[in-house]
Amino acid sequence: MNVSEFRRRGKEMVDYVADYLEGIEGRPVYPNVEPGYLRPLIPTEAPQEPEAFEDVINDIEKIIMPGVTHWHSPYFFAYFPTASSYPSMLADMLCGAIGCIGFSWAASPACTELETVMMDWLGKMLQLPEEFLAGKAGEGGGVIQGSASEATLVALLAARTKVTRRLQAASPELSQAAIMEKLVAYFSDQAHSSVERAGLIGGVQMKAIPSDGKFAMRASALQEALEQDKAAGLIPFFVVATLGTTSCCSFDNLLEVGPICKKEDMWLHIDAAYAGSAFICPEFRHLLNGVEFADSFNFNPHKWLLVNFDCSAMWVKKRTDLTGAFKLDPVYLKHSHQDSGLITDYRHWQIPLGRRFRSLKLWFVFRMYGVKGLQAHIRKHVQLAQKFESLVRQDSRFEICAEVTLGLVCFRLKGSNQLNEALLQRINNAKKIHLVPCHLRDKFVLRFAICSRIVESAHVQFAWEHIRELGEDVLRAEKE
Repeated sequence: MNVSEFRRRGKEMVDYVADYLEGIEGRPVYPNVEPGYLRPLIPTEAPQEPEAFEDVINDIEKIIMPGVTHWHSPYFFAYFPTASSYPSMLADMLCGAIGCIGFSWAASPACTELETVMMDWLGKMLQLPEEFLAGKAGEGGGVIQGSASEATLVALLAARTKVTRRLQAASPELSQAAIMEKLVAYFSDQAHSSVERAGLIGGVQMKAIPSDGKFAMRASALQEALEQDKAAGLIPFFVVATLGTTSCCSFDNLLEVGPICKKEDMWLHIDAAYAGSAFICPEFRHLLNGVEFADSFNFNPHKWLLVNFDCSAMWVKKRTDLTGAFKLDPVYLKHSHQDSGLITDYRHWQIPLGRRFRSLKLWFVFRMYGVKGLQAHIRKHVQLAQKFESLVRQDSRFEICAEVTLGLVCFRLKGSNQLNEALLQRINNAKKIHLVPCHLRDKFVLRFAICSRIVESAHVQFAWEHIRELGEDVLRAEKE
């Protein structure tokens, strides 16, 4: 493909993408295929000779689209949102064209410097404490990770290194292995599975703290676990507080948990993967109160802030906590400016060395939407969730199972878990809308998340009528 064909085909692809998104409402939100559907549709080996672009494009509709779950459909109410916007897609195109691998400042100065500035912009939008901002000479700063899972793991590994060095400085005879086997980290029983997975990868014990009646981690339960573990000779070192849990969007009590972490000298990491975007709205900023106690904070603009995946924003109060854990400088990665104190080499802030020019997406989206446009997007989703909640509450056969704070509604038919499992199966078999469930204590619960950028009140109304009709069918079947 030469440049003239690229110009032509590129315009065709933009048209295809625009047509796809414009017509997405007409596609079944969930695919009607069985596992292994794709293999028989394509050759067993790559072609020896080049094929025409037209043939590739034709096969998208024949082979790929039948197996796509359309996350941006206005009938997709599963999981949490995955963000998408035209400015972000254009920035991703430019990112792909530039194609730099921004492991160091010298590898592409603009890649590093724009990220530092964009993370400060975003931190100010959230009203983060000054310590988390890079500024011109700050000790903290932000970095774009691939996912919240990566951010949690990076924080845990940095905390592990920090506590190990602190203990060895006080008692040089202690080996790393002796310390490691006694380290213990804490998280709410409502935290995402990726938190426990971070402990698995990091080789440290993890302890789930029972949440309260509102599915939040509280000081009393955490303190009880700490006392037990310290009495057993263990070393508490790391706590993950979740703001906006995956199951029901509950919020751990930062103002209680934070002071305990400070008193016990434990690293506090805040995972606000979904909910963090809402904190740019003044009316939701109070949900972040207590962030001043944290050592690291993370949320995903690629969930709810119109920035396409992947773009997970993480801040630390002390950048040396990360660079101290991950810094290695072989000769081939050294450059003449690295010791100037004026630059950042982001390879020391993350698991992989390589990184894409992801800050372009933030730059495009922030400039083309403005803070007010982004706030309007968040508020619209919250209002639609409140609309769905009110519809559910008007039907006495259904119940709301958790407080509706942002864009997620947890609900179910009053009755057995089997009844609600049957309802969800009917909903997803019909493929008019898509939902996923969760367990809240011993209850099987349906989650209704406002996801699509183009979802409107009419889509929510349609979804509720559809759920209500299928609910009637399930209740009728139970009586027969």
